[in-house]
Amino acid sequence: MSSSLDGAHVLLTGATGFVGQAVLEKLLSSYPTTRVSVLVRPRGDLTAQARVDKLLRKPVFRAWRARVGEDAAAAAFAERVDVLEGDLGDLPPLPRDVDVVIHSASTVSFDLPIDEAFDANVGGPVSLYQALLATGADPHVVHVSTSYVAGLRKGVAEEASLDHQVDRDLEHAQALAARTEVETASRSPEVLRRLLAEAQAKHRRAGAAAVAEAAEQARQDWVRHELVEAGRTRANMLGWTDVYTFTKALGERVAEDLWAGAGHRLSVVRPTIIESALRHPYPGWIDGFKVADPLIAAYGRGMLPEFPALADTVLDVIPVDFVVNAILAAAASPPPAGPAQYFQVCSGITNPLRFGELLRLVRAYFEAHPLKDAEGAHVAVPSWSFPHTGAVERALTRRERVVALADKVVDHLPANDRTRGWISALHRARQDLGTLRKFTGLYQPYTQTEVIFDDARLRALHASLPAERRADHGFDVTEIDWRHYLQDVHIPKVPGLMRSRAGSSAPAGPKELESRDDVVAVFDLQRTVAAPTLVEQYLWVELAAKPASHWPASLINLVALGPRYLQAERRDRGDFIRTFMRRYAGVKEAELREVVAKKVTASLRRGLLSEAVAQVQAHRAAGHRTVLLTGEIDVFVEPLAPLFDVIVAGKMETDADGVWTGHLATSPLVGEARAAWLRRYARDEGMDLTGSYAYGDSYADRAWLEVVGHPNAVNPDSSLYRYAKARRWPVHSWTTTGEGRLSPVLRSIKGSGER
Repeated sequence: MSSSLDGAHVLLTGATGFVGQAVLEKLLSSYPTTRVSVLVRPRGDLTAQARVDKLLRKPVFRAWRARVGEDAAAAAFAERVDVLEGDLGDLPPLPRDVDVVIHSASTVSFDLPIDEAFDANVGGPVSLYQALLATGADPHVVHVSTSYVAGLRKGVAEEASLDHQVDRDLEHAQALAARTEVETASRSPEVLRRLLAEAQAKHRRAGAAAVAEAAEQARQDWVRHELVEAGRTRANMLGWTDVYTFTKALGERVAEDLWAGAGHRLSVVRPTIIESALRHPYPGWIDGFKVADPLIAAYGRGMLPEFPALADTVLDVIPVDFVVNAILAAAASPPPAGPAQYFQVCSGITNPLRFGELLRLVRAYFEAHPLKDAEGAHVAVPSWSFPHTGAVERALTRRERVVALADKVVDHLPANDRTRGWISALHRARQDLGTLRKFTGLYQPYTQTEVIFDDARLRALHASLPAERRADHGFDVTEIDWRHYLQDVHIPKVPGLMRSRAGSSAPAGPKELESRDDVVAVFDLQRTVAAPTLVEQYLWVELAAKPASHWPASLINLVALGPRYLQAERRDRGDFIRTFMRRYAGVKEAELREVVAKKVTASLRRGLLSEAVAQVQAHRAAGHRTVLLTGEIDVFVEPLAPLFDVIVAGKMETDADGVWTGHLATSPLVGEARAAWLRRYARDEGMDLTGSYAYGDSYADRAWLEVVGHPNAVNPDSSLYRYAKARRWPVHSWTTTGEGRLSPVLRSIKGSGER
């Protein structure tokens, strides 16, 4: 039997979103005479048409393409779908022959900044309905909203217009003004001083640019946080759960005032929590994480030991294909001009899924199909006791404090594999706590709600469908078997769970180096190529140059000045080098060079890390130019010349007699200075930095590591380890030293030192 949508021209907004994709697919697959105009904005280098062309390749269209054939699907898509390039804030001229408008575009996020939420969910509808009025056409508009516009209430929410007196224009204007106010406040001296001090404490060793970047990012984060809190607080004050439901409620009022109020036909469709398809386009189809999915995934991974929910509250879930069918049924059943008609697409009153039952079904699924952790062990899912909010909050706060304290302690421990293991464990714990904190704030209103949504009008709409259309176009929620839907259809298709079920694969071995002669491999020295520190190297020279009777005095002096050197190191690597090298005032460079060559070279060779030496040789074998880039003085590293193509080191100031004054001849080549040198060197030598490699151990190395396309952290300190892991840089533990494991190249160093 035909539908009133046969032969209709439908204007669809939000076509690239979850619901919009499903609506477009249903129109193409089940309404072969319907034409569709889609409003799509360009993104980056992709035009709107290119985005829509890519849309056809998405899984939602897979079954339709397979049924009609790829060529026929492409032809139908080209013939029946027109692309309007623009968005709700910048609308192109709209067609005048539209019969139905399905407005499904919105921003489904519970924690948007207040101005962004208003622009999307209030300003967008204003622009759309004003543009429709300008066409002079009279289409039936289906405005897709959410049942949760009912707000913070208990009892049954009717399928009717919302009863509130909020001035949407005033609220919209104030929301936009909030951005200017908060941006201004973020630039006050008090806020800037605090953010700058925090950035300096964390990032000073990485250089001024890193501090500036972190401070500005912190300011932007502060602005976003304040605007998110402004939206949440204003929504709560006026009776809504969050800024999403608040602005969606005002969006409904826009449709009522501008469209229905002007004598046009309007249907408002209010779905609840939309999840994967039960049947169409295929069981389990979903596009990205939806509302319940982060909770399900986090529970399955063991990340939510408790959650502040009410076991008897209804979590009102509805499959997306039921929502699509309801939207299209409403579109085919327009009301008379004037007051709108309302349909709540929900399950809570007719086929309720209570949170306690949901937990039982989800728990049973993960017990039968456990996920695996990073080590490949099965994750044991927790048992929830449904504690009250205060108990969860107190437990969460205690755990956050413990993790923060442990993090501070680890920062002061020596950098080694055990310490890095603790850092990784603390990072995971912090992530888990952050997940619990976020979910508690965002989802608690939905897991503790006591509102039930009436669906009498929706059931009547379903009943009005011809019997032969109900199987493919109906939305009778009594047909949903929650055990089957959750365990057999939905949870197996939650994004990311298949990877977790398989467990983490074994780490891939190092990639074979590409043979090239236009890249460099740059190595730091201490703790990257050589295990000894500058202080240890000084001791070698000191003890080699002086008789044994002077050794105790040298050691006592070094220990006495230790705190001074440590303070300089924490402040700035360059300051440490300047401070420490003053010990060499009065030393003759020629004599020192002879001591290093004859007496220190062997110790230096024994202190080299054999894994580092092997990596240097691998780069040379691949044709890469190997560079040792160090802040140490050239005299100390000259014995390493056979290992590298280029050595760039510091120099000491000398007087006319070749005696060191205790001052550096040039500023230390550390941090950002190395980054600047590396860029200039690559430019002058014609080297490709994006294909180049760098190896460093300290957070102070961050600036120059980021210059190349292949940064590597070697035996990193805690700060660099965290930074490298966050950016998925390779992290190496190179610890093997000793003459027996070194290459012939390095044995030649010994020979050169003994000549």
